[in-house]
Amino acid sequence: MDSPLVDAALHPVRGQMAFESCVEQLGSAIQLGIFRVGTKLPGERELAERLNVSRATLREAISALRAAGLVSTTRGRGGGTVVEPPARVWPADQNPPRRAEVDGLIIFRSVIEPGAAHRAALTDLTAEQRELLQTSLAEVDAAASPAEYRQADARLHLAISTVCGSDDLAHACSGVQVRIHQLLAEIPFLKKNIEHADAEHREIVAAILDGDAERARLTMAAHCDATAALLKGLLK
Repeated sequence: MDSPLVDAALHPVRGQMAFESCVEQLGSAIQLGIFRVGTKLPGERELAERLNVSRATLREAISALRAAGLVSTTRGRGGGTVVEPPARVWPADQNPPRRAEVDGLIIFRSVIEPGAAHRAALTDLTAEQRELLQTSLAEVDAAASPAEYRQADARLHLAISTVCGSDDLAHACSGVQVRIHQLLAEIPFLKKNIEHADAEHREIVAAILDGDAERARLTMAAHCDATAALLKGLLK
């Protein structure tokens, strides 16, 4: 499919977030109407080449779009992945978040949470604070359902801000997590993303406990960027 809009929307993926970046680009292209309702997405081979990813990664991204109700896929002759009409309808007394509000939250989080991780790693942690981080991480790993996981995830992020010794910082992170939690509830719980998040959580906590502030900051920044990519790609 040759189109300036497609060319503008889809570009080669770079860095470590191939899955999340594919979801963001394809989801955003659908939501912008570059891929119209009722039309097929370009073929798997063309999309994989455009995005510079493996077909396996592309299939995982399309699976995420399918789970979000953005597309459906049929197999066999004449089959393909078709863009679906928006399915989610917000209650009359509740307005969906405007894209500008979501973008503003993402920017704010990208400053606050990596900074909190950096500061936590510079802090002379007490035994109780170290235990809080380790326990919070363990609770994420032990979560038995998507709802439990997302709550434990939020608690871990709050724990990181809490050990920094600033009530203002903790309050800011708390506000961010409440809003992020609400937005995450609007998108599918994706195993591939959770695998990435789990690895990042472990790396962040390890860096903080080791006192490696730069590693903590960079890993948290990548973690926030991955969540931002999914929200941009999957929120309707």
